[in-house]
Amino acid sequence: MASEHYFSAEPGSELKLRRITVRLGGQDREVTTSNGIFSPDHIDQGTEVLLRYAPAPPATGDLLDLGCGWGPIALTLALESPDATVWAVDVNDRALELVRRNAAELGLTNIKAVRPEDVPDDVRFTTIWSNPPIRVGKDVLHSMLQHWMPRLQAGADSYLVVQRNLGSDSLQRWLEAEFAGRLTIAREAISKGFRVLKATRTADAN
Repeated sequence: MASEHYFSAEPGSELKLRRITVRLGGQDREVTTSNGIFSPDHIDQGTEVLLRYAPAPPATGDLLDLGCGWGPIALTLALESPDATVWAVDVNDRALELVRRNAAELGLTNIKAVRPEDVPDDVRFTTIWSNPPIRVGKDVLHSMLQHWMPRLQAGADSYLVVQRNLGSDSLQRWLEAEFAGRLTIAREAISKGFRVLKATRTADAN
């Protein structure tokens, strides 16, 4: 397990399921998590900050949870926007299976839990929420954002939560430079050492 990471495609450790109670969509709900994924025992603090400070998601359209883990963001989006389609994207197959399991147990039929390459190229998002995997390194992180952020619809907002001591300020500067003229970047909130960055797709961006 020492060499296994939550961003491994296929965790090599033996699957050990566990049940936890978390607050999603304003209610306490029981979900299934496991070893070999990110934050299996609780909703991590960064995700809690994002869920607290991001506004209500769009009621319709395609919504993206980038790096979904076992699903706290995707499940929240699906609960709050039952008429939208929520794409829960991760490279960790174990995490995706847990999202599917939790969605089924909560009666949610509007979640598509898939690997990145399984999202059709023509899908455009009315919002993107993400607690991105900073520890994969800047090159991988930047590549992810270069792929997904341009897929915001014109005028749509994205919300990213990043810990300050893991580079939230430098990421904000990179976003401003990389997407100049296409995205407007602002700090939506600061809490518990985390920054919630709001990225808005400019209406006239190509």
